[in-house]
Amino acid sequence: MIASRFTGTAQPYANKLTEYECGFPAFEDSRSQFDVRFYLVAILFIIFDLEAAFLFPWAVTVFDLGWIAWIAMMIFLVELAVGLAYAWKKGALEWE
Repeated sequence: MIASRFTGTAQPYANKLTEYECGFPAFEDSRSQFDVRFYLVAILFIIFDLEAAFLFPWAVTVFDLGWIAWIAMMIFLVELAVGLAYAWKKGALEWE
């Protein structure tokens, strides 16, 4: 890091300070308030990411586990579908 500091060139472009990813300015007060929708989307992402984490190993071993494991996974998927329908109905997926 020290060698690159001395051998590199500083390129101060205005584009380096523009907004990226979330749309907020890069250098702003760190205690600014975020919209609650960011947290809601993050929680929904975690829930459905965990679904994939449970679904992939089950799909690999479904033939070895038998009908009880298949029924248990279908109940799990129905519960997640009901949760998704509820979030959709409440407008959790709307971004206005």
